[in-house]
Amino acid sequence: MPITVIRNADYVVVWDNTRTSHTYVSGGDVAFDGGKIVFAGRNYEGEAVETIDGRGFMVMPGLVNIHSHPSSEPLNKGFLDEIGSPGLYNSSLYEYMPLLRPDPEGVPDCVRVAYSELLLSGVTTVADLSIAHPQWVDLAAESGMRVCLAPMFKSARWFTPNGTLVDYEWNEKAGEDAMVQAFAIIDAAEAHPSGRLSGMACPAQIDTCTPALMRDSYAEAKRRGIPWQTHAAQSVSEFHEIVRRHGTTPIQWLGELGVLGPTSLVGHSIFLDDHPLTPWHTRRDLALLAETGTTVAHCPTVFMRRGIALRDVGRYREAGIAVALGTDTYPHNMIEEMRNATIVSRLMAGHPRGLNSTGLFEAATTVGAKALGREDIGKLDVGCKADIVMVDVNHPMMQPHRDPIRSLIYAAAERAVRHVYVDGRQVVRNGVVQTMDYPAAASRVHEAQIRAEERVPGLDWARRKLTEISPLTFPQA
Repeated sequence: MPITVIRNADYVVVWDNTRTSHTYVSGGDVAFDGGKIVFAGRNYEGEAVETIDGRGFMVMPGLVNIHSHPSSEPLNKGFLDEIGSPGLYNSSLYEYMPLLRPDPEGVPDCVRVAYSELLLSGVTTVADLSIAHPQWVDLAAESGMRVCLAPMFKSARWFTPNGTLVDYEWNEKAGEDAMVQAFAIIDAAEAHPSGRLSGMACPAQIDTCTPALMRDSYAEAKRRGIPWQTHAAQSVSEFHEIVRRHGTTPIQWLGELGVLGPTSLVGHSIFLDDHPLTPWHTRRDLALLAETGTTVAHCPTVFMRRGIALRDVGRYREAGIAVALGTDTYPHNMIEEMRNATIVSRLMAGHPRGLNSTGLFEAATTVGAKALGREDIGKLDVGCKADIVMVDVNHPMMQPHRDPIRSLIYAAAERAVRHVYVDGRQVVRNGVVQTMDYPAAASRVHEAQIRAEERVPGLDWARRKLTEISPLTFPQA
């Protein structure tokens, strides 16, 4: 591919190797040759076949999302916004989330909607934690993004018989078979000719997997040199369940299993032994995460809806824990997730000093990249992938743009994202996704939700209709 240069951008968020940090360069240029950056700074003097006028733009690295569920979450819009099980510490995991699930026809459109929303909010790399579905590899390639496929597998399904108890139906053989299938999908992703697909081992949840499944998947991930992620410390019910089974906290149980480490991610690591809602006699969890180099996959939006929050991101970072960001729920808007992360962190800390926009941007770029084992994404530097986002600094919500990253996070969000490139290929042009038909997919997801709503009474323990569980904002005339 010919060399392309973005010239005279108002701001370029360049990687400074001396400081090992992002830095603003005004009046900057970014040149890329095919899928790689060959220049990032001022006064590019090399050849260029295509020149893009950067005036009026901030050029920044694509965002890295390390935890997302594209195949299911778009369908929950309008349903899970305001409910959490009162008898299960306000989590919606056990009573409500299993109810509204897309049928096979609806899954591909859920994925298209989620991928499109991610691209529109500047995400160029996403870890997709989904249950295996037939079109997954093709859809990931179609999106134009870098997609890390993380097929979830488990030994049990959870359910509640009454809204106050969480029970488990175990099938260890099914979990083992699903793990084999998951690694086959990862093989297919890594062999894909696009070169943009990769894999992650993902035993679904700490409470739905046998110790053997956790250990075996971790060992296989290590053998393959890929990251490993599970859900843990994500609900009060789960905390109590792990204490009941093993006499220790979820994080310490992961430590005893030997699955914490620099290649491990734990979503969501909220309920540690010193959290106000799960006070325990130890004060070991925070240090254990730091000592092992484990990354916390932080997704504040889905929890803040229920009045639940991690305590607090600044505290984790000060302890030496790597915290990266994901969009666990709809909307799949990474910039809004960044905003929510800092606001919730400050509320939990009781002051505004624990997490600033510098740390927030790192969490959404280089920290996430490192968690995925990548040094070539999440920053604009020579030799890195040409994953580039162009933000319109003349957008009214970006102005004044004294500090354009803050204006983007705290005000404009995706509204100011105009162009997105992945591997040097433009995937968003003038705020429109080029690789997928987002509006058509969104319309079909609406139809899929209607079909799913009809199945709810048969899945609910109390045989309720969806409108009984989640009433509409206003009654229908």
